[in-house]
Amino acid sequence: MLINFLCIKCLFLQLSFHFIFVPLIPSQVLPPYAGSQGEWNLLHESIGISAMHMQLLHDNRVIMFDRTDFGQSNLSLSGGRCRFDPYDTVLHTDCTAHSILYDVATNAYRPLMVQTDTWCSSGSVLPNGTLVQSGGYNDGDHVVRTFTPCDDDQCDWIELPQHLSERRWYATNQILPDGRIIIIGGRRQFNYEFYPKSDEDLSFPQTFMLHFLLETRDYAENNLYPFVHLLPDGNLFIFANTRSILFDYKQNKVLKEYPEIPGADPRNYPSTGSSVLLPLDERNGSTSVQAEIMICGGAQNASFALATQGVFIRAISTCGRLVVSHANPSWVMEEMPLPRVMGDMILLPNGDVIIINGAQLGTAGWELARGPMTRPIIYRPSEQTSRRFSVMEPSTRPRMYHSSAILLTDGRVLIGGSNPHIYYNFTNVVYPTDLSLEAYSPPYLSAEYATVRPKILSLNETIGYKATFQVRFSVEEYLSAGVVSVRLIAPSFTTHSFGMNQKMVVLKILEVSHVTSYVYHLAAVAPSTAEIAPPGYYLLFVVHAEIPSSGMWVKME
Repeated sequence: MLINFLCIKCLFLQLSFHFIFVPLIPSQVLPPYAGSQGEWNLLHESIGISAMHMQLLHDNRVIMFDRTDFGQSNLSLSGGRCRFDPYDTVLHTDCTAHSILYDVATNAYRPLMVQTDTWCSSGSVLPNGTLVQSGGYNDGDHVVRTFTPCDDDQCDWIELPQHLSERRWYATNQILPDGRIIIIGGRRQFNYEFYPKSDEDLSFPQTFMLHFLLETRDYAENNLYPFVHLLPDGNLFIFANTRSILFDYKQNKVLKEYPEIPGADPRNYPSTGSSVLLPLDERNGSTSVQAEIMICGGAQNASFALATQGVFIRAISTCGRLVVSHANPSWVMEEMPLPRVMGDMILLPNGDVIIINGAQLGTAGWELARGPMTRPIIYRPSEQTSRRFSVMEPSTRPRMYHSSAILLTDGRVLIGGSNPHIYYNFTNVVYPTDLSLEAYSPPYLSAEYATVRPKILSLNETIGYKATFQVRFSVEEYLSAGVVSVRLIAPSFTTHSFGMNQKMVVLKILEVSHVTSYVYHLAAVAPSTAEIAPPGYYLLFVVHAEIPSSGMWVKME
């Protein structure tokens, strides 16, 4: 019924709308979202800072920050406050903000104060909703910073100096089933550590060697911000450069090395591609959950060296999928319609993946890319191979190095940042520093889908593992229970084209029943284990005929 409904609707819309194509799209790729390529909206011309790092919090506010050693930002700290830092490489006294808290509902923001340098750092959200940000540069590279949401707009960053055992600059964080955070790698750091540390090692900070990170470092590094995903068996998938492993962090043991991704071109910073763990589907029970990694884009092997000489070569145009839960997996490669480096991959509520931001030529780094990639691509993992990629409406703003993107509660994608310069630089450069904030509305938010779009009316806000819980929702044009799904999304901490901790779980539905006119009730089963969904806050979406509701926050515990 779903296929017939969508095909009839697509046929009608194909007769009613004109499509816009770019020359590099293969002719056999047809847009599944007929009649709509999404919509861009400028939210702010300037928020005062360049949004290099982003995290959506469970109060529907987004925390953003860049770095302290850019010089003055375009946003003053409130209350006459100033930051005094004798170790700052640019300003010892700075009365401007380098972090903000953005309120999605009101489109307002307020300045936050960071004391030490947060440049190229990492983050995760604890089960209680506190954001833990780790590391950075210079006097910030051993610092842990926390931010806990509040109701009175008085909350701000709390800095914990020397809470990291090693320098963490370009590291990756992942929340674990026990609620701890593992912090992996960083520049010239071939090791990992945990936060918070257990009581017995507070006096003896510990790091654990990970030789894989040393083995994957090349002339341009290309192993920074490694792609890390928590798998259903509790182990970690770690990808760096062109190689990947299955890693037991409890035993500090590599359990398996997967085949090298075809092409021999690097995918990690500065040859920056992106990666997601495709949705984990528990509809047929926890024993049948398949874990599949997807990696897209990056830069060719020689890109970094050539770009430093002013030669910008084509970015990588391939994506690779690897079913890591199989005994002997192999990469399945696909060709994107457009090459892309520094693209962000974000899981959308209906299970699609959007690839957004980046460039067509060059690599990540200061002034090392050209050809802004302003058109997002939407990838549909379960569609026929020839119909998986669709090219969307372009933005008018380049989003190059140091841009970021995250999913919002209402299904939009929030985009900010872009600063390929050592300092803020707005004039006489190819790509000026961008302080703006905009939102992209994917095609599923188009008005044409209003009658099939569900709206969550009520739900259990706290959910236990394997527990049955209830959701009540409304939809004007209900089709059948067969096209209804319930999905949990862990919002990402996004920086440098990687969404740390990002995860989707598709839940088993026990029943869907009709309550009153347009109102329906469903019973679903919560994730089975903390390995599949670590404790903490998630966005819950009801999806009907591939059109998602707005998300509602639930807490797994």
